[in-house]
Amino acid sequence: MTRPRALTGIGVLVLAALVTYVATHTYWGDVTIPMPPKGEARTNPFYAAQRFAEALGARTAWDRSFSTPPQDSVIVLSYWHWDLSDRRRRALEAWVDAGGRLVAGDLLFDGGDAFERWSGVTHTLLPAGEDEEEPVDPDLWESCRTLRETVGAGQTPGGARRRVCGLVPRSFLASRAGPSWSLRDATGIQAVRVPVGRGSVTVINAEPFRGRDLFEGDHAWLFVAATGLRPGDEVRFLSEDDHPSLLALAWQHGAAVIVLGLPLVALALWRGAVRFGPIETPPEPARRSLAEQIRGTGRFALRHGGGESLHAAAVRALDEAARRHVPAYARLRPDERLDALARLTPFDRSALAAAIHHAGRRRAHELRDTIALIETARRGIGATTPPGAPHGPRRS
Repeated sequence: MTRPRALTGIGVLVLAALVTYVATHTYWGDVTIPMPPKGEARTNPFYAAQRFAEALGARTAWDRSFSTPPQDSVIVLSYWHWDLSDRRRRALEAWVDAGGRLVAGDLLFDGGDAFERWSGVTHTLLPAGEDEEEPVDPDLWESCRTLRETVGAGQTPGGARRRVCGLVPRSFLASRAGPSWSLRDATGIQAVRVPVGRGSVTVINAEPFRGRDLFEGDHAWLFVAATGLRPGDEVRFLSEDDHPSLLALAWQHGAAVIVLGLPLVALALWRGAVRFGPIETPPEPARRSLAEQIRGTGRFALRHGGGESLHAAAVRALDEAARRHVPAYARLRPDERLDALARLTPFDRSALAAAIHHAGRRRAHELRDTIALIETARRGIGATTPPGAPHGPRRS
């Protein structure tokens, strides 16, 4: 036998041994896996409890708001805010006093003490290290404990043992009045029923009736025992953990106001909004002529400063023209300058003196005449006398 054939045979033997080992040490079995809830069971946390109660001959309903049921019915509270509304709380208390049966879980204790004062049932948390039998363990929320049932005013221990899951760790219930029924362990009372008026209040230190929790431990028995369920009873489940949104409530209770108000709001927003452009097409901009520019500048100078700047500019222009045509014009005295200008222009000396050396503010038409006289004199200097001609008195 060649070496390759020997290796192939050894490999086949090893593979056959492995298959034989796996076949003899494993087996095929069916495992039931619960499917996610569908339909009403997905949205109703008390779906299983309702179907269970109906199978026992009761009528059930799941409500998100309180309405007074018959006096011989049962109300199961879960995720319920006892102190949210005084009117609702007083209605519940009056219903129990008249003979109703109230069952509440641990999620009823939302920080208020009105329920504890009224029912006499208190919820107590143990300090760390006091309860050695129930250590602080997050898994304890899902664990199950064995509780002993006691019935009657004497509460003599030694009754039937029941399995309850999901109890709040390191806590127990207490009652000022003598309970008529209870479940307790080494920590203390975990479920208790006390008479209130002609009715009763049952408090459980857990939430055993929501979702699939009804199938845990002895929760089905606990539901019947806590509610005192009898055929023909009406059981109402009240819960506020699943409630419609604010928009849904607004539409449910005020659809007419919303339908009428939204167009008004839209109209107000449109009326006060900033426009994207002018209401009408703006005219095409036309180029302003030089004359319009000069007149506009003159009106501005006249409006601000009384036209003094215009007069000063006209006098400077007259002096510059006279310097080009009168020798040593800058060194002449004021009266000599007036004489020289009078010879070069068609105006006499007094008119030129009044125009050049005016004092104070003048009216618009007076200023206009003055500036026109000065401008005419400036133009007349260049038109009548050639540049460089001798004018004015000579100095020795």
